[in-house]
Amino acid sequence: MCLDGMGTNWRSKAFHDVCYKNLKDAGFPDRISWIHAAAETRPWMDLSRVGCYGSSAGGQNAAAAVIHHSNFYKAAIALAGCHDNRIDKLWWNELWMGFPVDSSYQDSSNITHAHKLGGALMLVVGEMDIDVEPTSTLRLAQALIDAGKDFDLIFIPGGSHQVIELPFVIQKQDCFFKKHLQDC
Repeated sequence: MCLDGMGTNWRSKAFHDVCYKNLKDAGFPDRISWIHAAAETRPWMDLSRVGCYGSSAGGQNAAAAVIHHSNFYKAAIALAGCHDNRIDKLWWNELWMGFPVDSSYQDSSNITHAHKLGGALMLVVGEMDIDVEPTSTLRLAQALIDAGKDFDLIFIPGGSHQVIELPFVIQKQDCFFKKHLQDC
């Protein structure tokens, strides 16, 4: 299934405001509730094996799923994620996090909360990403290493922000989810 994070365009102000200064949330409680409700009428849904993936801001959210909600999300793939909005382009971050930079930036950073990782995580980043600074993913990787967490990292030399479109990455995503969600 495909579920938008809270805060996306063309919705009500209340829907948008869920994530203001709170990008670590992205509407996870709402999505988790929706998936539970959907499973009530779809007995084939196995809620013990839920994974997610996303790219760019969605990559930030995918990593947050297994950092903040690993009791529900068992695996995530974060592609070209902006894991700390203090090291990304200003104009986008200020839309969602406001200005000046305050403690909400640190609290929404996956790097700050890396020690809480509880599910399987694959990070994918392209060396030449000009949309989201690759340092964001590399700093998250270092924080995970420092916290003694196990994760997968795919670094694509010469890769751009569009790593999600590479056939090699698509194949690796499939293998990652099969490995981590069938073993749960």
